[in-house]
Amino acid sequence: MTDPRFDGTGPDAYFWRTLAQGRLELQRCGPCQQDYFPPALVCPRCGNTDVHWAQPSGKGQVYATTTVRDRAGDYNVALVDLEGGARMMSRVEGVEPDAVRVGLQLLARVVQAERPYVVFDLAEK
Repeated sequence: MTDPRFDGTGPDAYFWRTLAQGRLELQRCGPCQQDYFPPALVCPRCGNTDVHWAQPSGKGQVYATTTVRDRAGDYNVALVDLEGGARMMSRVEGVEPDAVRVGLQLLARVVQAERPYVVFDLAEK
């Protein structure tokens, strides 16, 4: 007998589809109520399969950051802890790369491109 969770497209296909529609949705575990990323069939924290999709607030803060030096121009790469527990790697826009600091308050934004992606802007205070 096969497990129907493995039939068809995986959860990553849903994630990319919602990004293409301009929405950030993450999976949330029913029992532990934690959001997580990347998409998976089971919660990486507790191993439960009772997961659903939810739209996070998009609020987060820089967990770690680095500045990448490139001939085309410097840019930052940041690990961002979102409210709800998920951690994503992306970049912070609207601020000089060297000005991105741990603890900086951010807000997620979906960028429409050939393949949509998530970036972070400074949160308004």
